[in-house]
Amino acid sequence: MAIRRLPPTLVNRIAAGEVVERPASAVKELVENAIDAGASRVEVFLREGGRTLIAVVDDGVGMSPEEMELAVERHATSKLPADDLDDIATLGFRGEALPSIASVSRFQLTSRPHGSKRGSDSAFTLHIEGGRKGRPMPAPHPPGTRVEVRDLFYAVPARLKFLKEPRTETLHVVDALRRLAMAFPAIGFALDDDGRQVLNYPGIGADLLARDPAAARLQRLSAIMGRDFADNALAIDAQREGYRLTGHIGLPTLNRGNAQMQFLFVDGRPVRDRLLGGAVRGAYQDFLARDRHPLVALFLDAPRGHVDVNVHPAKAEVRFRDAGLVRGLIVGALRHALAEAGHRASTSVAQAALGAVRPGGLPYHQGGWTRSAPFPAPGLREAAALYAAPLVEQASAPVLAGLDAPSAPVQHDDPGATVEFPLGAARAQVHETYIVAQTGDGIVIVDQHAAHERLVYERMKAALSGGGVARQILLLPEVVELDEAAIHRLTPRLGELAELGLLVEPFGPGALVVREVPALLGEVDVRGLLRDLGDELAEFGQHLSLKEKLEDVCSTMACHGSVRAGRRLNVPEMNALLRQMEVTPHAGQCNHGRPTYVELKLADIERLFGRR
Repeated sequence: MAIRRLPPTLVNRIAAGEVVERPASAVKELVENAIDAGASRVEVFLREGGRTLIAVVDDGVGMSPEEMELAVERHATSKLPADDLDDIATLGFRGEALPSIASVSRFQLTSRPHGSKRGSDSAFTLHIEGGRKGRPMPAPHPPGTRVEVRDLFYAVPARLKFLKEPRTETLHVVDALRRLAMAFPAIGFALDDDGRQVLNYPGIGADLLARDPAAARLQRLSAIMGRDFADNALAIDAQREGYRLTGHIGLPTLNRGNAQMQFLFVDGRPVRDRLLGGAVRGAYQDFLARDRHPLVALFLDAPRGHVDVNVHPAKAEVRFRDAGLVRGLIVGALRHALAEAGHRASTSVAQAALGAVRPGGLPYHQGGWTRSAPFPAPGLREAAALYAAPLVEQASAPVLAGLDAPSAPVQHDDPGATVEFPLGAARAQVHETYIVAQTGDGIVIVDQHAAHERLVYERMKAALSGGGVARQILLLPEVVELDEAAIHRLTPRLGELAELGLLVEPFGPGALVVREVPALLGEVDVRGLLRDLGDELAEFGQHLSLKEKLEDVCSTMACHGSVRAGRRLNVPEMNALLRQMEVTPHAGQCNHGRPTYVELKLADIERLFGRR
């Protein structure tokens, strides 16, 4: 069969298969064109989720009839004046979107340039049906452009079978618009679906954008990601070798079960990039369980020529000249912001607690509130010593707000005891699991195991960075029997475990003997610790060193070395725990992303009882 050149209409339909996957893809391309045209407001109208109608209206610069005819030709664009793919300053540049969309729909382009004379001959409309182009005709229209796409994919019926129900397609359009609205807060965006307004984001004023760009962007992010995110967001602004990273990230205790609330942008372009997503996971791996995801909106501006955006027709992927530099910038900036947050936990934790309270629901159960034991229970004197250890030993724990540990513990039965510390003064222990402390304007409820787990973990990291983990010799070495698979995974790693303070040796078939443990762990379930470490090795494989997975290993060890729920603590122990939380980084959440404490203001408590 002879080789022949395909007709232009068929070429455009083939290209449409890459550029226009669904209605949301067409909306994204058309809105990006409006943004590149300098629009201050963009309105989108849908019918049946975009299947029967997509209309995008903007107040941008508009086009002349000659420009309209060129705009619907393949690879015709105004966005590469120097023909340099390394110098792209716009969202679009390929010149494929309009001809591709027009080849599979009934397409109408109407435009009027700004500054043109009033009258019907200053605006023109152009019709294209299934790729067959007409001629521009005069039509009334205000300055700007309107693009109408009717019966999308009517020219390629097979593609229609892959479209979902209208509601689902509308949700994809909403997601695409929200991402563009985040990147361009100065522009107003609106979406109308079958006559119902789905979203409406007014443009942020130029004065606020000039005076405080971060606040302006957070205002737009709040409208999109919710008030909880705005109330618990940490600002990011970091630079390295010409790259600049800005945006906001949520506290670890504000997390989700998926990554749908993670928004990443490169040079104003929404992207879904594995490198960027991996960097975010790496920054939070110290704070969240593997199945939890933080809320972030990050904007990376790169030097010209350092990013290749011509990777895929949909422009959702990019490649960096120095990927390691970008990853390091993101991880470092996010970890620094999280460290600056100290022991802060998200306000949503308290709101969730209040929402779960049902006044008058349960009768009073005597004994439900347990007063502190007057003396430490057996085995807790060591824990008290750990709590009260000099703070200077924690190299990584900055003193918060200039507070030092109290010279004498506060007794819970002293009504005049000071409550001026951020986490207050301990008053009681509930169900031998939760510490109740009184603050100046409310109460704090602390999960003693989760809180102590974070403290032990941070001290282990500080010890490792300071030269090594101190070890404690067991008076009676403990023999631990494990299955062959676990022993096979652990045996090659015994030298690495020794560096982490855990001295383990082979002890015949099917067993290991533990001779020394990290001193920080105190009394520890050695059998459970080795079993969990074996599971950790099974998950991340033999090809990674323990130092590469240091956070996971330390987290597992800290969990086993922490005061458990069900352990009774006295008042000095509880207050020592509170004071160390206040000076320990990230003490607002445990190593798995769960909150370590809930703070309830007195006004909220009074509302529960109808006092306000």
